[in-house]
Amino acid sequence: MTAINSSISHSTAPILEARAITCVRGDRELFSRLDLQVSAGECLHIRGENGVGKTSLLRLLTGLAPPESGEVLWNGVPIKKESSEYHSKLLFLGHRDALKEDLTALENLRMYAAIDGIDLTDVEAFSTLWRFGLKGREDLPVNCLSAGQKKRVLMARMMTRRAQVWILDEPFNALDTQAVLELQSLIGQHLEGNGLVVLTSHQPLAISNLRVFDL
Repeated sequence: MTAINSSISHSTAPILEARAITCVRGDRELFSRLDLQVSAGECLHIRGENGVGKTSLLRLLTGLAPPESGEVLWNGVPIKKESSEYHSKLLFLGHRDALKEDLTALENLRMYAAIDGIDLTDVEAFSTLWRFGLKGREDLPVNCLSAGQKKRVLMARMMTRRAQVWILDEPFNALDTQAVLELQSLIGQHLEGNGLVVLTSHQPLAISNLRVFDL
């Protein structure tokens, strides 16, 4: 079966920026006047000790939470002004896997494709699940899968979502060595297709066009 072509072609390179953003949680300031920029074809690896605000930074970049001050911009426009446009191009995977536990891997993939307005054929759905080692497990309820297998379902979701911007919070957790290599390859393919990635991880990564941002 033929895998989905997830390349994203645009005449201008997309840019995600944070300008002088400050994050406060409760009575604690996690970071102040932080600037960053990620362009198409780049992966930004955000590192830092637990509790420094890595997940909070990702939430600001997705628009799920507003910064105390400063702005997050997509192609020069504040995301709060064009939230629908930005979110249509965004895939965010947080600590929770966001899968429906009572649905099968295949049903989860179909459900999210319907939500995203994507015409996902059976050939594409099966091909993508098989690519990530789920052949024979397509019709198992997600609650019967291991943590690593659930991550593989999410990797299939990453392909079928066809978003420009991937924001991933510790995506390599619970993956075995082979799955880590497969996910790094998937990220590399996304970058080659004019996508951009922001992720957190505690492990060193072998991804082309990767920049490290220490928080």
